[in-house]
Amino acid sequence: MAATTPRKTPPRILIDSVSPTVDGGRYPAKRSLGDLIVVEADLVRDGHEQLRAVLRHRAPGQRSFRETPMAPLNPDRWRGSVEAAELGIHQLVVEAWVDPFASWRDEVARKLGAGQSDLAGELAEGEALIAARLPKLRGPALALAERVLAALRDGGEPVDPAVALDPDLEGAMARHPERPESVRSAVVEVDVDRERAGFGSWYELFPRSWGGLAGVERRLAQLAELGFDVIYLPPIHPIGESHRKGRNNAPTAEPDDPGSPWAIGGAEGGHTAVHPDLGTLEDLERLTRTAAEHGLDIALDFAIQCSPDHPWLTEHPEWFHRRPDGTLKYAENPPKRYQDIYNLNFDSPDWRGLWDALRGVVTFWVERGVRVFRVDNPHTKPLAFWEWLIRGVRSEHPDVIFLAEAFTRPAAMYALAKAGFSQSYTYFTWKNSKADLTEYLSELSAPGGVREFFRPNFFVNTPDILHEYLQDGGRPAFEARLTLAATLAPSYGVYSGFENLERTPVRRGSEEYLDSEKYEVKRRSLDGPLLPLIGRLNAIRREHAALRRIDLRFLETHHDQLIAYIKGEGRDAILVCVNLDPHTAHEGLVEVPADVGLPGSFSARDLITGTIYTWHQGGNYVRLDPAVLPMHVLRAEP
Repeated sequence: MAATTPRKTPPRILIDSVSPTVDGGRYPAKRSLGDLIVVEADLVRDGHEQLRAVLRHRAPGQRSFRETPMAPLNPDRWRGSVEAAELGIHQLVVEAWVDPFASWRDEVARKLGAGQSDLAGELAEGEALIAARLPKLRGPALALAERVLAALRDGGEPVDPAVALDPDLEGAMARHPERPESVRSAVVEVDVDRERAGFGSWYELFPRSWGGLAGVERRLAQLAELGFDVIYLPPIHPIGESHRKGRNNAPTAEPDDPGSPWAIGGAEGGHTAVHPDLGTLEDLERLTRTAAEHGLDIALDFAIQCSPDHPWLTEHPEWFHRRPDGTLKYAENPPKRYQDIYNLNFDSPDWRGLWDALRGVVTFWVERGVRVFRVDNPHTKPLAFWEWLIRGVRSEHPDVIFLAEAFTRPAAMYALAKAGFSQSYTYFTWKNSKADLTEYLSELSAPGGVREFFRPNFFVNTPDILHEYLQDGGRPAFEARLTLAATLAPSYGVYSGFENLERTPVRRGSEEYLDSEKYEVKRRSLDGPLLPLIGRLNAIRREHAALRRIDLRFLETHHDQLIAYIKGEGRDAILVCVNLDPHTAHEGLVEVPADVGLPGSFSARDLITGTIYTWHQGGNYVRLDPAVLPMHVLRAEP
């Protein structure tokens, strides 16, 4: 079948390979407040015409686009940028067009360069272009154009063609251009969060082990001094009595067992109530206010599940899935069984009511000062629900942050990030070898890859995850993992007990803690031996901008147990080397490339110990003994 001739003249300018885009623009890329949003695109046109381009930008809440010029990086690739000065969704469009005067000037320059002198026809074209633009010029630009036009119209001596190449004239003509052949790209969206969505140190604690919400409030000043940014609380709601778990996940509880905080709901209320043993709503509101005074965020757990005693089971039985025999199915993740928890049914005929109720839970706590939510198992709920909820909440409260606790397949984790989650738990806890760490961080940090939308949070441990590396490695393993988490990822987290070197599993081969805090109350205080190192690393993170970004470059060490990397360039660079073997000292050569902006020889100060070493481009001898300290965190100094 013969092709149909187009009804309209097809555009001759192609705008291609626009960045940043996620899945061809289906989802927003992510940036933080204050970042430069850098947009690049390939601009292609047949022939030799010269192009111009602008970046059109519409900030959240604005009705119109504003323009900023784009400049060529090379003949095809163009770049423009705007500051991410407002929270929310920013819209960006690349517009390109032919610049007739610049195209004419380029033609004259090429012909002069080729030795051609008879350019009367070309000069006549230039005269017409300048004359057509003259009515739109003002001030010095007008005066300059009039002088050049007078020279071109001089009927006496032959005109020197070089008069057309005056750079000031090109600038004057470009100031008020027409836009022939103008084309625009599709809209690119960029979601701008506050900085804490991309950078922060988290500390997880169970309020019941710290004297309730009031007890947590009394520790906020010390937590802030240690450099933490987010204090994350597991569910603070009433806990069900039916099928309550006992210590160490025993299926039957003793009378004084408090139960798991994730078995949400009881006679006192559900997801919008505070457990009476922890305090009151007023205590929670005071906690968030005091935290803000210390520069801290309080993060609440958002777990979409109910104990058998949750009010929703009687108020909305249609929200729960029942077997054919009428019984409710409790939650399971074999071999784990959660007899004290029922999942909600997102296939309920009243799914709209369920969605609205869950969004109501989030906004309830937002209105009481909570701006960060750690979401439990989001990968077991519909992606469409998260996209709807997160965008809806952030349209009214753009400073709200959502952390996805989704230890699942990579595609599902990335899909949640695209749906709107600000950051995510990762596989870091299970990446303990040099090869695994290098491969995983290369994936997370690759330019133009998942880093455009996926922000990792490297928790060193959780109430569910006590890795074998920590169980067997003693203090050096804790120091190594802490250093890696704090310097590899802009966001990282610590679950209380880590600073005390807690590492006893419920049994060999298990990642569950013996006497897990999930099922019993402990007496906690901030006095662990690792707190000085935690505080120092948090201070280093705040002082050095290179550690606020995910990008890094791995360095050769000539040893499988020594991992080294550099973040930043030149005097802003931070070099890290860690001994991954918690039992044995190892030595190697850390190769510093010549293209990272460091001088041939430089002083390298260890920011942990204060020791100064002489380093240089090429190989640098390193010996790290875990019995002393298993790492260097170095900064180049004059």
